[in-house]
Amino acid sequence: MTRPDPITSERRHLTNLAYRLLGSLADAEDVVQETYARWYALSAPARNAIEAPGAWLTTVASRICLTQLGSARVRREAYVGEWIPEPLPGRAERPDVVDPADRVTLDESVDMAFLVVLEAMTPAERVAFVLHDVYRYPFAEVAGIVGRSTAACRQLASSARRRIQASRAPVATPTARQADLVRGFKAAWEAQDIAALVGLLDPDVTATADGGGLAAAGLEPMYGGEAVARACAGILDVLPGMTFSETTVNGRPGLLSRQNGVTVTVFAFHVEGDRIKHIWAIRNPDKLRAWTAA
Repeated sequence: MTRPDPITSERRHLTNLAYRLLGSLADAEDVVQETYARWYALSAPARNAIEAPGAWLTTVASRICLTQLGSARVRREAYVGEWIPEPLPGRAERPDVVDPADRVTLDESVDMAFLVVLEAMTPAERVAFVLHDVYRYPFAEVAGIVGRSTAACRQLASSARRRIQASRAPVATPTARQADLVRGFKAAWEAQDIAALVGLLDPDVTATADGGGLAAAGLEPMYGGEAVARACAGILDVLPGMTFSETTVNGRPGLLSRQNGVTVTVFAFHVEGDRIKHIWAIRNPDKLRAWTAA
């Protein structure tokens, strides 16, 4: 039996790490490719001298991500509308397709609400937090990657941790209950039952759409149960052929909408208690690559 190459077997870990750091599967794949390009650009003696190739690859990938996060902030200032992390389908949605998305482990660190909070962090905060709190790298190693002192990295991770804790509900809603709420939302939406929709939404619900200038989407978030419910009902008036199906988005219950058999929107939800608190509608086709065969 052929033993797996210890270098290429790191690809899954690197893809997982880069997606959590960048919020984009496409960018994560680019980072992994660049990381391997740098590895194979080394001379054979230089590669053989590296005692822990996996650690070397992680360090390089993390530094590339740190650089990309800095430039991403500039790019997103010119982005049309709101920027939402790229959504990932669950394995059940694409059982016969081998795809980079299959290499991303779906856990709470890729929950859409979690990723959205990561987006509000500085690049150094995000890298320090993900490496230490998600992947359990010691701060001494994180310091070498981020280029800060160990004490500074502790402070960065602590600041990031406070952001995460402030965004979380006191009590997590069980997944089964989340699925029930999303299912009810789908039924009420299809029936254009505004009262039922309002009943499922938190009074202070936020709905954010991401079209990236490539698909019709509101440029600003929408607030309030009544406004969001009426906007949802109005969508079916102008897009009568839209269909909905339940799915898994970044490991949580979500919805998928199609027109003429083509995936046009992926909806991610954040539930607090018995109400939907946040809705993210990803319509940018560049972010729906992993869903085109779903």
